Amino acid sequence: MDIPAAIAAVAPDGQLTPAQRRRILIDICRRRIRPGTGSSLEFLRRRTAMNPWPDLRPVLQGIPWVVVGAVATRAYMPERATKDLDILVRREDGDEVRERLEAAGYTFVTDLAVPGFLVHSPEGVEVDVVLGDDPWLDEALAHPRQDLAGFPVLDLPYLVLMKMESSRGRDFGDLTTMLGLASDEELSSVRAVVARYAPGEVDDLESLIYLGRFEMKDIHESAK
Repeated sequence: MDIPAAIAAVAPDGQLTPAQRRRILIDICRRRIRPGTGSSLEFLRRRTAMNPWPDLRPVLQGIPWVVVGAVATRAYMPERATKDLDILVRREDGDEVRERLEAAGYTFVTDLAVPGFLVHSPEGVEVDVVLGDDPWLDEALAHPRQDLAGFPVLDLPYLVLMKMESSRGRDFGDLTTMLGLASDEELSSVRAVVARYAPGEVDDLESLIYLGRFEMKDIHESAK
C-alpha cells in the first residue's frame, strides 16, 4: 500500500492523529529498513554542544526548566542543526518565566500553537517556551540530564514520550536514532515510563526500538 492509500485507509479526511502518523511511518520503515546508517561508528558515538544557544540558567534560576525538542536530542545522539531552542516549564510558572525573560532583554513575539510562547533573545535567537502540565512533568523536572554545555535536558524517557505524542517526520527519525543508540539500561527506563504514562503506546515503542536497534546493529555489535 502506498502512502496516500495508507492515509486514506485510516483517515478519509486526510487528517491524521499523531498515533496514526506514527503507525504509518512504522509500517513503511519495517518493510524497507536495512541494517546500517551510512555514518561511522565514531560519529554515532559522538556527543557535542557545538551550536551556541542562550544560557537561560542565570535568568531562570530557581524555576525548574529543561531543554526539549531538537536541542535536547544532542544529549542522546549526534548533534543536528535546528533554528530554535525549545524549553519546557510548568504552566503555572509561565507568567514568571516570561517576566524574567523580558527583564533580561528577551522580546515576546507570539503565542505558540501549543500552550506556550515564542521570544527572541537579545541576539535574535528564537526560544520557544512550552508550558506543560503532563502528569510526568514534576518527576521529569526533578531529574534532568545535562548536555555537554551543562544545560538541563529532559531525560530520555520523557523526551521519548513528548516526541511520540508529536510524531512528526523529524520526531520519528529522532526517536529511532535515540532509541537505537540507547543502552539496555536506558531502554528499560524508557519502557517503564511509557508503560506508566502512555500504556497504549507500548507496542509502538517496541516497534521504534526494533527499528532503531536494527539500523544501529553495527554499533551494538562493536560494543560486544
